[in-house]
Amino acid sequence: MSLLSRITIDPSVCHGKPTIRGLRYPVELILDLLSTGMSIDEILADYEDLERDDILAALTFAAR
Repeated sequence: MSLLSRITIDPSVCHGKPTIRGLRYPVELILDLLSTGMSIDEILADYEDLERDDILAALTFAAR
């Protein structure tokens, strides 16, 4: 599975913002957490339904 396939855009989820696998975690949230200095492991500990590839997908999406 390509990393970008983990990013979904659905008008009925989070007002159409790009989210992680439709889980109502906007890409923007992941980027905000990383920008505050949280590590990937800290994010994964706080959000147990996220996977490491979800975080990498958010970064890939932002880079494009």
